[in-house]
Amino acid sequence: MLRIMIAVDGSEPSLDAVHHGVRLVRQGLQATLVLAHVQQEATLYELATQDPDLIAGASVAAGRHLMAPAVALVEAAGVRFETEVGLGEPAPTLVDIAERNGCDMIIIGALGQGGVRRALIGSVSREIARLSPVPVTIVKHPDPKDLQDVAEVEAEVAADEGVDERQ
Repeated sequence: MLRIMIAVDGSEPSLDAVHHGVRLVRQGLQATLVLAHVQQEATLYELATQDPDLIAGASVAAGRHLMAPAVALVEAAGVRFETEVGLGEPAPTLVDIAERNGCDMIIIGALGQGGVRRALIGSVSREIARLSPVPVTIVKHPDPKDLQDVAEVEAEVAADEGVDERQ
């Protein structure tokens, strides 16, 4: 059975990635989903002034909290899944999680933005694609302008169909 890691951070693009993974399984792909989240490690100052175990525990708890919507979605779909929260830099830590869990592919969400924003956003997904030894699917989150364009086209088609039916 395939194992598919899905990077989850609580954002809409990451939920798009979860929807994509669920859709693949519902379409007949025999797979277990591994929902993975990475929290940044504590700073040197935080480690020097706080109990490191408390900080790590709080980070893992925060990660699980951010994963809750994705977990609920997968549970509602009745799809097999596991979860893992890691600590470190997002891209290399997610690739490590995928390798440790024997994942055959990675799915990650990305914002569907262009121009300068594309250069600033989506760097984690690009870095995962660069580092990963397994295939990576990047699920594009629709730009609100694209959704508006689609709605306008659908409205035009519906209007045209209404005209055709009357003729």
